[in-house]
Amino acid sequence: MDKVQVAVIGAGPGGYAAAFRAASLGLQVALIDLEPNPGGVCLYRGCIPSKALLHVARLLSEIEEAKHWGLDFQPPAIDLDRLRAWKDGVVAKMTGGVGQLARLRKVRQVQGRARFLDAHILRVEKAGGSAEDLGFDHAILATGSRPAKIPAFDIGSSRVIDSTGALALESVPASLLVVGGSYIGLEMATVYAALGTQVSVVEMMSGLIPLADRDLVKPLAARLEKRLRRIMLGTKVLGLQERLDGLEVRFEDSEGKGFAEVYEKVLVAVGRKPNSEHLGLENTRARINARGFVEVDAQRRTAEPSIFAIGDLTGDPMLAHKASHEAAVAAEVIAGHTAAFEPNAIPAVIFTDPEIAWCGLTETQAQEQQRPIKVARFPWAASGRATTLDRSEGLTKLILDPDTQRILGAGITGPGAGELIAEATLAVEMAALATDLKLTIHPHPTLSETLMEAAEVFFAQSAHLYTPPKK
Repeated sequence: MDKVQVAVIGAGPGGYAAAFRAASLGLQVALIDLEPNPGGVCLYRGCIPSKALLHVARLLSEIEEAKHWGLDFQPPAIDLDRLRAWKDGVVAKMTGGVGQLARLRKVRQVQGRARFLDAHILRVEKAGGSAEDLGFDHAILATGSRPAKIPAFDIGSSRVIDSTGALALESVPASLLVVGGSYIGLEMATVYAALGTQVSVVEMMSGLIPLADRDLVKPLAARLEKRLRRIMLGTKVLGLQERLDGLEVRFEDSEGKGFAEVYEKVLVAVGRKPNSEHLGLENTRARINARGFVEVDAQRRTAEPSIFAIGDLTGDPMLAHKASHEAAVAAEVIAGHTAAFEPNAIPAVIFTDPEIAWCGLTETQAQEQQRPIKVARFPWAASGRATTLDRSEGLTKLILDPDTQRILGAGITGPGAGELIAEATLAVEMAALATDLKLTIHPHPTLSETLMEAAEVFFAQSAHLYTPPKK
């Protein structure tokens, strides 16, 4: 039986980052995954293909908006086969590149499905039906998550798709119902609406993206109201039935009134579920909680000392960049270093149009905790750069400690919010004060200076936004 020092199960952004970090620390590593190259859901069926399509959606939107700037274009002709091939080419380039990095780092890649026989032996079932046992000193579980399913929607119809099916881009349906008004659903709604589909969104909560502050969601909601056929809030899906002309979906609104509509396809985007089953964890001391997440400590170690777990498998937030940082911690602990996963802020980004991003303490969380805060908002209507982009609906806000001026959190809505949030995340992580951000000279005219101006708003000193002087 072969043996390695570190066996990593799952080759997504958490798994391959863990394998690469462990290899750089001089450890002998095996990386086990079903795909021929590392990448996981993020590169193959998530982050990367969705952002490629969202880039196309944004370009289509700008072509339409250019009429207001005195530019007239012919309606774009969409070659779906070429678009799909380009998206697939992006995925192939990224996954192939990561595979090459694995080979350069001398990480042994094993294609198959791994299962624990005990705390130091894995059985790997390969695609051809053969199996081999692999011994290890330590293992890092990084098996990720998958789209959650609703039993009532499992009617055996190809018209009901999840995010993976939506990204396959097999066709552009005439009509689409997106079940779930959070980030996955709204990103896919953005793509398909830009491609010409009549998109409706249903969300059982009273607002879109329930986890985000309402003032961050408001500009997106206003834009989606213009671009989507319908947004149904506070509405439940009771069931669906396939007909010759599509799927009949039955709804119940917040007042208990029932109604039905027919759609060509239905996209179910109601969250994700951890891949913690069928791993043989019952043969170890590792524990799984009631929600299916593997329990870990600050070092990402499970109750079984030889087994670590990272990424979506360990709980919210289910984000690729969280998994990558957890990966480094686990690998360093295995190598004998002192490390722990203790971030002050993990940025979250929704790549809709406009984008929404936040980090650290949110205003909603502060209200729930009854924690005193100060909120400084800088509307992009006062930003020169946002005006030149014809995107003045954006907003930058800071959440601050009223006594110490420490930046506790931040939120941004607008084009490029996902890029801008990194500076705010650094500010939270480094315990920066509003003064630090205010005194940092930002380039003009840029969207980045809205962070500086938000800090100036805190002191009633913004040059581009009048605020009454502090008494």
